[in-house]
Amino acid sequence: MSPLDIGLLYGAATLIVLFSGMPIAFALGTVAIAFMLGFMPHASLDTVAQNVFEEMSSITLLTIPLFILKGAAIGKSKAGADLYSALHAWLGRVPGGLGVAVVIACGLFAAMAGSSPATCSAIGSSGIPEMRRRGYSPGFAAGLVAAGGTLGILLPPSITLILYAVAAEQSLGKLFLAGIGPGLLLVGLFALYAMLHHGKEAQSARKLLDAGGPRSPILSEERFTWGEKLQALPRVMPFILLLTGVMVALYGGIATPSETAGLGAVMAVALIALIYGAWHWKDLAPIFGSTLGESTMLMMIIGMSLLYSYVMSYLHISQGAAEWIVAQHLSRWVLLAAILLLVVVLGFFLPPVSIILMTAPIILPPLRAAGFDLIWFGVIMSVVMEMGLIHPPVGLNIFVISKIAPDIPLKDVVLGTLPFVVLMMIAVVLMCLLPGIATALPDWVYRK
Repeated sequence: MSPLDIGLLYGAATLIVLFSGMPIAFALGTVAIAFMLGFMPHASLDTVAQNVFEEMSSITLLTIPLFILKGAAIGKSKAGADLYSALHAWLGRVPGGLGVAVVIACGLFAAMAGSSPATCSAIGSSGIPEMRRRGYSPGFAAGLVAAGGTLGILLPPSITLILYAVAAEQSLGKLFLAGIGPGLLLVGLFALYAMLHHGKEAQSARKLLDAGGPRSPILSEERFTWGEKLQALPRVMPFILLLTGVMVALYGGIATPSETAGLGAVMAVALIALIYGAWHWKDLAPIFGSTLGESTMLMMIIGMSLLYSYVMSYLHISQGAAEWIVAQHLSRWVLLAAILLLVVVLGFFLPPVSIILMTAPIILPPLRAAGFDLIWFGVIMSVVMEMGLIHPPVGLNIFVISKIAPDIPLKDVVLGTLPFVVLMMIAVVLMCLLPGIATALPDWVYRK
């Protein structure tokens, strides 16, 4: 069989196994081993464990369980609620300030946790009930938190960017810096939309009131005294110090990414122990249990994805696909659009971890040949994969929100996320027109 025929069979087999309901890690491993039996020397099976171990022994991957521990320490404490409450106190007078507070809280929490589901859970558990109590529509409240949670795979420390750095053999420090500008851009776009949507809902509520209807809570203004605002500051300052300490250690050349991950994990655990008194085993057990479970699941997916990619390479599927793409002589922007469309389609079925590790051998060589900056592309790809977290059928954040607020119909949650998908598309276009949004900061820091 030709590499093209094997490649088509490989892709079809992968889809069949994935749609069977088998967990992603085992599905990818099953397909890879089946094709090793069918198309590779049987002696290659003796090297499966060795290949997986060698691929996973990258020092960069060591940062993943450490950043997960940092996120679990924050997510399993009252940090999310405190962070949100403090921001709400300071932004209460801004039109749509409650929604803006949710967006900023998601951004800050994502930058500390590095996980989208953790961000959704921590901020949504307090933010969604509060927004609904103040008259915001349930769908908008759910969509705002689901979209805000996606910042967890873009703002550093991002597990997605860590995996991309491994797959693309790019500098993790540069990728982390490149994610800051686009992350702030998305925070700004989400906050602006929250303000505009609040104005629209307030206008509708006012018309209803003028027509003799009930008064909506969205028309009420909550005022916080300066004393209450100052009392709220201690709730957020420790986490700002945690975020600042990690960034200074990483970009100040004090510590490597792996050492910084360890530093952040230790600081986060110490922080919740000092502030929330979470130092008994009953307080720490959920944190370490969550870290162990999530790290094991993620590392299994990574290991099997890397084996899957190794088989693709051995059978010349990835090289053949890359050569076929190059042979089409597409213009560089049409090539980029086609690849991003592929990522969008894969996002319907697969999480970002699998998308990166499965597609990197195929899409990166043509992009490199077309002259694209792979640091810039990594951020673009992350934003596109963010869309997959809030659109069906996978939409991981949508299902997290459904668990937090089960009384909100899934249809309303999905409709609430769609405007944010459009905003992400706008962000991608802006980054294509102005690549400096992603590249300016890493270029400046690493030129010094």
